[in-house]
Amino acid sequence: MHLLYLDDSGAVRNAADRHIILAGIAIFERLPYWFSRRLDVIARSVKPDGWEDLEFRGVDIFSGRKQWRKIDKVVREDAYARALETLAASTQVRLFGAAIHKAAISPEDPMEYAFEQLVNRFDRFLGRLHRKNDTQRGTIILDKSSYETSLQGLTREFRIDGHRWGQLHNIAETPLFVDSRATRMIQYADLIAFAVRKYFENGHAVHFDKISHLFDAEGGVIHGLMHYTPTGSGCNCLICRQRGSH
Repeated sequence: MHLLYLDDSGAVRNAADRHIILAGIAIFERLPYWFSRRLDVIARSVKPDGWEDLEFRGVDIFSGRKQWRKIDKVVREDAYARALETLAASTQVRLFGAAIHKAAISPEDPMEYAFEQLVNRFDRFLGRLHRKNDTQRGTIILDKSSYETSLQGLTREFRIDGHRWGQLHNIAETPLFVDSRATRMIQYADLIAFAVRKYFENGHAVHFDKISHLFDAEGGVIHGLMHYTPTGSGCNCLICRQRGSH
């Protein structure tokens, strides 16, 4: 079983956010414990007392909010970089992400479109494993949000009627929604989504570049990351450059 942990970044109703991001990490079922321990180690170094409750969320880390409020900026940013580096050094994970420009998808819901994209791409990733004699099923786990009801409903529709690109073949169950405070893996997903958002929304690549090689790819073509933009936008991001060359 492969588990895909997802979290979002950006607000649909906030006019200042041009993009909605949904992104995260796919990992074999036996590995989350070990990856969670790596975030625990970083948490201990940042906050020796009460490290168990220190939640890794990109926006809180960089703005010094909530549990990160009294922690020095250098320490906070170093903790974020170290967390991404634990992923960057691994060959055991695949990342998935969708950056949806809200103006490009209107009047459709950008979050639902991002979710449909990632369900399809995760399913195809599992299909490639099957063709390599490594048959796996997949389950999607998301942070609790107002989208819980609609995304569960979408997945049921995909399983019965298919999605706009075809049928699902490898997804085992409707999505599970959990409290991000209870699982480090959702916190990883948040850190990934934050890096993706900074790249597509603000053009800041320093953190995205640490993990860009982990997005699901085959034959030099990235399948695990997509950018949906208005027609004629002239975007020069990693994905739009690839799309323009094929």
